[in-house]
Amino acid sequence: MTQAVPAFFLADSLALDFLNSVATPVDAPVDWLGDGEGLLGWLRQAQLVPEEVLLATRERAIPGEIDRLAGQARALREWFRGFVRDHMGRPLREADLAELAPLNELLKRDESFGRIVAAPAGQSPAFALARMHRWSSPEALLLPIAEAIARVVCDEDFSYVKACEGPTCTLFFADHTRGHARRWCSMALCGNRAKQAAHRHRRKAQPGG
Repeated sequence: MTQAVPAFFLADSLALDFLNSVATPVDAPVDWLGDGEGLLGWLRQAQLVPEEVLLATRERAIPGEIDRLAGQARALREWFRGFVRDHMGRPLREADLAELAPLNELLKRDESFGRIVAAPAGQSPAFALARMHRWSSPEALLLPIAEAIARVVCDEDFSYVKACEGPTCTLFFADHTRGHARRWCSMALCGNRAKQAAHRHRRKAQPGG
């Protein structure tokens, strides 16, 4: 069913936000890709697919097709989760390329093309080259996700891809802070909890605490 709780976009990387599309915001796990409507909702929140494309895909889909697509998205997510867990904390190496074969197979399906469009008003030059997608099947909705994963693999220093240090947190993020000292998915979630726990521990350690 569609999740009422907004998805998390805390990772400073859309690909890692995709991993974080299953999490435990309070007590119970929430999977924003749990069904087809959840997948469409997550793509909308991530702004990876135009709204009109999402609506047209829902209207054209045969019964169960979008739910099956959500299953493919979850499988892609868990494959990428394994890759991140295996490689975070160090730079990627040429020898790691073979593990990316499933991603390259998905990227081969891309039917994107270039189009010259008007640049935003007042900017120079007057035109820009934009990348457009042919949304020829529901499976095409997975391609912007695959591209986001490819970009993080190619552009991100995996030395600074981290898992939140919250004891029950499952979220990942790219640490772009100065000094790369980020420890938490966010201060509002795990950072404040850790501060409160440390404060309680100090009080108990004091005489009469």
